Amino acid sequence: MEEEAYVSTSSIELNTFLGKIGITTTGGKAKNIIRSGEIKVNGEIETRNKIKLHEGDIVEYQGKTHMVDEKLLR
Repeated sequence: MEEEAYVSTSSIELNTFLGKIGITTTGGKAKNIIRSGEIKVNGEIETRNKIKLHEGDIVEYQGKTHMVDEKLLR
């Protein structure tokens, strides 16, 4: 009998993620940072503030990388 792989369907919006990791304290500031083109998600510039992030995604800002992990999805 084969085991089924567990796939998490949990996600977090990019603007919310930036607040949870301490990059910004308000939604307006998060939106401005994202729209400025300073954020990369998985190596690509991302300008959509409500894009869904999933476990394992990598967010880059000002030379620092942050991985989306399970505890941030709660």
